Amino acid sequence: MRLFLLTALTMCAFAANSILNRLAIDSGASDPAGFAVVRVLAGAVVLAGLVWLRAGHLPLRNRRRIAGAGALSLYMIGFSLAYLTLDAGLGALILFGVVQVTMFAVTSVTASAPTFRQIAGAAIALVGLAYVLWPSGAVQVDLNGAVLMTAAGVGWAIYSLVGRSEPDALAGTAANFIVALPVTGLALLVNGADWQMTGSGYLLAAISGGVTSGMGYALWYRVLPQLAPTTAAVVQLSVPIIAILGGVLLLGEVASLRLILGASLVLGGIALAVLRLTPR
Repeated sequence: MRLFLLTALTMCAFAANSILNRLAIDSGASDPAGFAVVRVLAGAVVLAGLVWLRAGHLPLRNRRRIAGAGALSLYMIGFSLAYLTLDAGLGALILFGVVQVTMFAVTSVTASAPTFRQIAGAAIALVGLAYVLWPSGAVQVDLNGAVLMTAAGVGWAIYSLVGRSEPDALAGTAANFIVALPVTGLALLVNGADWQMTGSGYLLAAISGGVTSGMGYALWYRVLPQLAPTTAAVVQLSVPIIAILGGVLLLGEVASLRLILGASLVLGGIALAVLRLTPR
């Protein structure tokens, strides 16, 4: 039960990131690139401060930083730039679809292959997510945006997989954010992104970085060693649904029948893939 609650809390933190991002960018308080840079900076400052208060050590020169910080940078850069040209729903579908495929593929090669039930559950959940997120009307997919979001999905999958071997979740996450900061900042600024942020944009980005990203990612690294890679992959399909439900509760958005049916498929698929069936 404790693992379930911690995992659910982590998924809620990830979903809160999406809500904060939408609040900042949709209102014009921040541009995507500026939000990402401030988000990583705030996460680095908050997490490093917590490690310092704990009298801990930041493993900045650890081999894990190559994969951890590199994957985090790839995710942040690809995610931020992709949404300049992609529909939000389609972008999320590409992101989480790629995460599923990547984590399942790596697990099949490096560990035990997923069972039929796990694959079926993941497929059902992904279909439900597609039903909710698929854009209405004609679908126009920008190739550059799709490639960038695919890279972001691969980055996040790698970040999740390497987190299973992180001995200190808080210190490792802090080091990842610190090392990823200059890489992410330079890549986004060199790309020519405009820096347009208001005071509320800075505040929302700081909350996203210091709380829902920094603490959420540290918690993710904390629970990952206790989750099978396939389970870690599938449960993340709940994040967009939680984010949409959060929009309904916090932003006054409408809960449509499409959302209810799609959310039921996502949750049912996750349950099929994750829960163990015990014979009576």
